[in-house]
Amino acid sequence: MTDQHHSEDAGTAGFLLEMGMLKRAKRSGWWIAGIKDPETIAEHSWRTAVIGAVLAMMEGADPAKVALLATFHDTQETRIGDIPWIGRRYLTAASNEDVTADQVADAHPRVAEGIKALIHEYESGDSLEVLVAHDADKLDCTLQGLEYLQQGYSAAREWVDSTKAKLKTPSALALAEAAEGMTIAEWQRTYLR
Repeated sequence: MTDQHHSEDAGTAGFLLEMGMLKRAKRSGWWIAGIKDPETIAEHSWRTAVIGAVLAMMEGADPAKVALLATFHDTQETRIGDIPWIGRRYLTAASNEDVTADQVADAHPRVAEGIKALIHEYESGDSLEVLVAHDADKLDCTLQGLEYLQQGYSAAREWVDSTKAKLKTPSALALAEAAEGMTIAEWQRTYLR
């Protein structure tokens, strides 16, 4: 193995280790709604990817592409944190594309270019896949807010309403509407009947 390949492997492994931080970092916007122990960024990204694949199937988009976009959409938060909407009013942060470029600077060139391209597409693309990935992000926030409401956090209502209002695809709107009348454990009824 050459020194260059070893360095690229170490850079790529370092990126993967950095992504582990997302399993420990909390979504801080929920603290505003009074949630003491909110979901992690990784938990949000995982369900966003699943939602994205489902919405893509419903909307006729590429499910794998949407899931991939959703998986990587918040990876920059290892470096800049999860800045809630109210905090963004007072801060000027580097663009997600710039943060990503720094994160993958030492990674294998194909890895670096692939991840940078995904983030660029998510941030500035206008394809159906990008639209669906953005809706997946908002729909996960809506669903999470509904779950927190059922756990007694009444301040999550405003979050649910504001994120639901940002949904654009018919499928995301329909799923949000359907979820409004369901309990967290509604899925159990499929086998409890």
